Amino acid sequence: MPEITMPKLSDTMTEGTLLKWHKKKGDTVEVGDILAEVETDKATMEMEAFKEGILADIFVEEGGKVLVGAPIALVLAEGEKAGDKPKAASAAPVEEVPTTRTAVSAGRSMTPLTPRARAAAAARNGVAGFPPATPGIRVKSSPLARKIAAARGVRLETLKGTGPGGRIIAYDVENAPLGTGTNGGSVVTSSVAAILPTPIAGMPETKQPLSGMRRIIAERLLASKTQIPHFYLSVELNAAPMVAFRKELNTAAESKITFNDIVLAAVARAAVVKPKINAAFAGDSIVQYGSVNVSVAIAVEDGLVTPVLRDAQTLSLQQISTTVKDLASRARDKKLKPEEYAGGTITVSNLGAYGIEQFYAIVNPPQAAILAVGAIVKKPVVNERDEIEVGQRITITLSGDHRVVDGAVAAEYMGALRKLLESPALLLL
Repeated sequence: MPEITMPKLSDTMTEGTLLKWHKKKGDTVEVGDILAEVETDKATMEMEAFKEGILADIFVEEGGKVLVGAPIALVLAEGEKAGDKPKAASAAPVEEVPTTRTAVSAGRSMTPLTPRARAAAAARNGVAGFPPATPGIRVKSSPLARKIAAARGVRLETLKGTGPGGRIIAYDVENAPLGTGTNGGSVVTSSVAAILPTPIAGMPETKQPLSGMRRIIAERLLASKTQIPHFYLSVELNAAPMVAFRKELNTAAESKITFNDIVLAAVARAAVVKPKINAAFAGDSIVQYGSVNVSVAIAVEDGLVTPVLRDAQTLSLQQISTTVKDLASRARDKKLKPEEYAGGTITVSNLGAYGIEQFYAIVNPPQAAILAVGAIVKKPVVNERDEIEVGQRITITLSGDHRVVDGAVAAEYMGALRKLLESPALLLL
């Protein structure tokens, strides 16, 4: 019986929202037909049919949230009969403790977790620590629980199952404390409960439920700041050559080059000169990337996405400009494909357009470095003749993962970046 399940459409996706059905019950389905539109934490995507037949049943209505791997519809071949509807992702009896977020699987909804219930779930799953993985030991778990655990990097042997006979089910993985086991390397977890807001007498308030994107941002950045030893280096550059270079370039360019385009090109080229910055921590090793894939931070309605400029060190300024404009447009419309925001090796976040002169970004794991780019500002500077004059300056700050990058390595990289941005004509070579 070909059940249609919620596909995993991004590296961080654990659930999706079924926005719209393009087929209705009883319709004929051909391979390649668009069945539905699914919203992930990063984009809205069309889900294609990989089986042909009749859409015999729909288990999830439009607007429902579904765990990855949970059945959402049933397609039957000619002459095939439907059996029982598939059970919910967490069909086994569990204690009356709500889950951390609303999740609908085959029409079953779950309510948000209360602070007391969250503490109970954390205590039940052992926040204080966990034993190392034991090779050769089979953990009783459901297929969906294994899928979610793999997506989140949770070690199943660290959890206590609430299913029949102690079997680990999706519910247990969904309620696993952040940092409960990862693939490779130890994880520092905290037993300190989150500080939640309490109502203030006489003050009106509204609550906005977390979107999938906002939740993923919260989880990943909390993990980054608690598990990655950050350090920061800032340089103030002479931006006058970059301003003059852009002005001259845009007199002949087909589409206007932005300051961010110039910075992206320089970030990629500098990583070729100083390749140790273009790396990631892998538990018992450091992964050194052979190409520079620059993740570009783009603000969207629900938060932030980081589509990737692949092989950025090989792209011209015009190619970078055209590609970034396209990625930004489709990111805001949630039309990016999964492969377009996966595989970045270094990130650039630019708040210069908002008038921010300097800031410190959080490392985008598993990458080892992120560049925070501020605004170009006019200020008094001392020239080579020891005279005070009006200068144009820009501050760029590198946030690094000290497990991968040392201060001297980061300083050398920032020196290479300075050279390119203060002599931007080198980017044309």
